[in-house]
Amino acid sequence: MTLRSLCITSIALFAALPLYAASPQQSQAAQHPGNQSTSAPSATIQAPKNSAAAAPSAPTLTEMRTMSPAELDEAGDRMRTAKDYLAALDCYREAIHKHSTAAYYNKIAITEIMLRHPEEAAKAAKKAVRKDKRMAEAWNNLGVSYYLLGSAEHKRAKTEDAVRTYARAVSLDPDNPSFHNNLAAALMDLKEYVRGMAEYRKAFALDPAFFERTSESGISARMSSPDDRAQFAFVMARLFASAGDTERALHFLRAAMEDGYPKIDDVYSDKEFASVLKDERFLALMKERPVAIR
Repeated sequence: MTLRSLCITSIALFAALPLYAASPQQSQAAQHPGNQSTSAPSATIQAPKNSAAAAPSAPTLTEMRTMSPAELDEAGDRMRTAKDYLAALDCYREAIHKHSTAAYYNKIAITEIMLRHPEEAAKAAKKAVRKDKRMAEAWNNLGVSYYLLGSAEHKRAKTEDAVRTYARAVSLDPDNPSFHNNLAAALMDLKEYVRGMAEYRKAFALDPAFFERTSESGISARMSSPDDRAQFAFVMARLFASAGDTERALHFLRAAMEDGYPKIDDVYSDKEFASVLKDERFLALMKERPVAIR
């Protein structure tokens, strides 16, 4: 499954994806700037509320030399929100020069990911976890970096690295849905569908709204193989059916059919679909049997 046709055309894969509102955990991160992470395949960031406002000006080198680490950190956050990533890096690096912390290295990792520099992001994230081995956000961002580093010849190895690193983030912060979502995406990339579905379930249980924002546009759209898209769509249909969301379950069932999912009749024996079997829309869909679009 080539979940990498981007990875950040998101970060649609991230140049192509819209910006999503922050999840509850990410809103907390905004209040505690040291604890921030990106989602992979896509970066989940919060757009400025007033997009018409003039972009903040970056501090000059002379100004940065007179600023405290906290002031530099705040300025870096402003620059990153304004998408002036190079200026943000300057601020964070100057902050580290004055006071080296895991939080500042983690922010550099995030910013390098936004710049599509996974090698530099990985270096910064590794420094962050060396300073604070329990910083779940830094482990997650290291996983994002590994995921984006997967070239054609090294794709599986880097994805396996990403899985191990995401799992570390999950172990440190099991209540963060984005960590489970990232782990699930990497597992699906390795075609480990059972484990991937289990992680999607955990993400869904923690925050269905977050999952809805990232499920289709953030994952399915990056899959080049119809078979992979069909498998993913059927997994999504099961999740929404089990949650009682018949409308979305049927949406993904149709998508699975259109991508030629070969075991569509499993809906009749799968207990997860029990709530939709008598729905008139389901009956009409199964009677219609959309032709696979390849």
